[in-house]
Amino acid sequence: MTAPSTARNVLITGGATGIGLGIAEAFLDARDRVAITTNASPVPEHVAGRVVAERMDVTDSAQVKAAVARIGEALGGRIDVLVNNAGGLVARRPLEDADDEHWHHVIELNLSSVFYVIRAALPAMAEGGRIVNISSLAAHNGGGQGASAYAAAKAGVEGLTRALAKELGPRGIAVSAVAPGLILETPFHERFTPKADQRATIAATPLRRAGTPADVAAATMYLASEAGGFASGTVVAVNGAAAFH
Repeated sequence: MTAPSTARNVLITGGATGIGLGIAEAFLDARDRVAITTNASPVPEHVAGRVVAERMDVTDSAQVKAAVARIGEALGGRIDVLVNNAGGLVARRPLEDADDEHWHHVIELNLSSVFYVIRAALPAMAEGGRIVNISSLAAHNGGGQGASAYAAAKAGVEGLTRALAKELGPRGIAVSAVAPGLILETPFHERFTPKADQRATIAATPLRRAGTPADVAAATMYLASEAGGFASGTVVAVNGAAAFH
């Protein structure tokens, strides 16, 4: 990836593990200034000295506002690129076992968080800003068993992405999303997708492989670039054509 002529200030939520870490590494390789947030995961040693790191619970609106303000100050008062990656399945719950607490937690973690972070970061974003939201194949195919709340939340992320692309476009800010399929080397699938299910998904994927965080990072880097600016409102599928099989 060719380094930009001027280093950008990049904020990535959930940037300490999995897809978020892969995205952070890609921006660091491009010589951008990178800030990441994490709630519970430690910041890996190989990036710890190269990023601004803040503890932040993305489901807490007040905490988000305060943490993003601190990050903005640390980055010199400007955020050029925001990547909303924080989220998670929480648990696989069939509908009859999904209580109100589970539903609200999943929605807050995956959808409300995106709203909170964008709202908090917007004052520091100027014309030419980029917002990339990490969605999921689940937004399109309903996800696996027990993932109805997660699928609904990610579908909401894509609706919010399209709405904000229209709202923020006149300010020169492009808003888009990436929808990954099965991405291994991540805590998400290590925790929630048994090996047998992973193999079955790979076998049913036309490219016959799983994705990696680097695959998602490449799409994110494009959407965050000057070249990708006119793709505002777009959801880029990164799933090996699994959605069409």
